Amino acid sequence: MVISLLHSRCRFAGCLLALSLTTPVWAVASSDTASQSGTANTIVLINPNSNEQATQSMVELARLESAGVVTVEGRSNRGAPALLTTPQDMLDAVAGVVAIGVEAARDEQVAALIVSAFSDPGLEELRAAVDIPVFGIGEEVFHEAARGNRAFGIVTVTPDESLIESFRQKAAGLGYESLYRGTRVTSGDPMELVKSPAELDQALAAAVKESVEHDGAQAVIMGGGPLSASALRLQPDFEVPLVVAVNAATRAAVKALQGE
Repeated sequence: MVISLLHSRCRFAGCLLALSLTTPVWAVASSDTASQSGTANTIVLINPNSNEQATQSMVELARLESAGVVTVEGRSNRGAPALLTTPQDMLDAVAGVVAIGVEAARDEQVAALIVSAFSDPGLEELRAAVDIPVFGIGEEVFHEAARGNRAFGIVTVTPDESLIESFRQKAAGLGYESLYRGTRVTSGDPMELVKSPAELDQALAAAVKESVEHDGAQAVIMGGGPLSASALRLQPDFEVPLVVAVNAATRAAVKALQGE
């Protein structure tokens, strides 16, 4: 199924999947050396849904991407559903995202926040509420996918048409509408897919293939924070880059903290 739509600081799309890690969600540090420095060097990654496994998965990706330069901690929005699949879900998640971010920003060691859902729910509201940089994985992954005027598509597991339309609006809002090649949605029940990494990978691989072969995408965005893990597993099977939203936002945050 193809639906034409994607990148700006999107407000709609869900957090899905997860790697089963045993590290607690509430304080996952990327390095002792970072935490021992005298300057603020902690990035707090906020998962707008309540899936703590997904939070752990995304924090681990951010830790690997930052390579010990900063400390990374994760927070889950415990009042939200485990999977955000509709625009209303995204709107309902905003209050929790802002509350988590405002609380985190009170810590003098916290230097930046990442809203880690593809739709960036609460991104603008949180930026208005705190004095530290706030990054959205949806916004940053659009910038990266479109780099060099590259045509890009999106794959996701959430079939809500209004949600997918928001991707197109986001692409237009960021100035990338002419590069946007549409969104491909996996077949099957997204709630069931995210329970099985193997089935999720298979479904996403088929959607990526359609985006590249039929839509002309030169890069493919994985439309969901925890889909990042699948992207890393699938990348060796594709010549085009599978752009990972969590990694894109982490790179942007680290560069900002380093003054680049």
